[in-house]
Amino acid sequence: MKHFKTGIIGTGFIGQVHIETLRRLGNVEVTALADTFNAKETAEKLNVPHYFSDYKEMIDIMKLDTVHICTPNNTHFEIAMYAMDHNVHVICEKPMCITIDEASKLTAKAKEKNLIGGINFHNRFYPMNNHLKNIIKDGELGEIFSITGNYTQDWLLYDTDYSWRLNSSESGNTRAVADIGSHWMDLAEYVTGQKIIAVNADFSTIHATRKKPKGIVLAYSEKNTDENDYEDVKINTEDNANILFKFSNGAKGSAFFSQVIAGKSVDINLQIGGYKKSAEWNSMSCNNLIIGKRDACSEFVEKGLGTVHSSTKPLIAYPFGHAEGFPDAFKQSFRDIYHHIEYPDSSHEHADFDDGLHEMILCQKIFESNQKQGWVDVP
Repeated sequence: MKHFKTGIIGTGFIGQVHIETLRRLGNVEVTALADTFNAKETAEKLNVPHYFSDYKEMIDIMKLDTVHICTPNNTHFEIAMYAMDHNVHVICEKPMCITIDEASKLTAKAKEKNLIGGINFHNRFYPMNNHLKNIIKDGELGEIFSITGNYTQDWLLYDTDYSWRLNSSESGNTRAVADIGSHWMDLAEYVTGQKIIAVNADFSTIHATRKKPKGIVLAYSEKNTDENDYEDVKINTEDNANILFKFSNGAKGSAFFSQVIAGKSVDINLQIGGYKKSAEWNSMSCNNLIIGKRDACSEFVEKGLGTVHSSTKPLIAYPFGHAEGFPDAFKQSFRDIYHHIEYPDSSHEHADFDDGLHEMILCQKIFESNQKQGWVDVP
């Protein structure tokens, strides 16, 4: 396998997950990181040999093959453009950026420079989701007529919870939709092979004003802040999104996305209705799949080489009884992206920049639908 040198830009919670996961691939060296906050401390903690406060300096000096962008959404466009202008492949956290125009330009640049762009929609790479995709393709469920589910969290439940994601200037027009809803929509489309063609959305925000700590706030931080260290800020992004969907092959569906449901750290549910059978996957039991039947007992399918579709077997690293979860899905996502970089003419399962552009269009149309309070077509 080709050996790759990569740099990580942004080293908060998700950036550190990227570093730890990439090391499991065996052929990717995390040679540098860049962050405006605690770069030296993070590099020492994670044993990354080089660190920078300026990502441009890192790209100019380190002769990287790839960069991983793990920074706030409003920075993705500039960073990705700079990397591609220097002939560096880009792996980007979702959403791809904050506007359709930015996403279009990034997609065009990657094609112009003949570079691979990957978006880390890692939920595609849980083995049972890939298995579900393959049995739907084989017709086991019959024609699909219903696609429903949710993605709920609780980390922003209190008015003292704060993140840059709450601010539309950093996160984009939508927050819950772009941050977590994009994962669900990508998964629903990937598994079923159907594209969303129309949306009808209704948003709500439970805290119109939040208390923002005056210091730096990291995602999922448990640091306690004194009441005197807060300032009140107005919130212009949604906590909850209820959305109806129409799909390209005739299916209809709905989803609920929320970051304020107590007790739901990460709860992703996808339920598919077909004329023969149904299927349900939940992130809380990600190694299992339930196949529903009308005239027989429902089938409980556990991840294993003996139970999954033949095309899914390469995604399984451990035998029955050995769970593969969040970091394993990241590993398989990155493995697929790096294989695509090494063999650009090969087929791939990962989300690319075209998929990232599509998700930006979906987020914008959902935003417009909420403003209109009615159906909006998705081109």
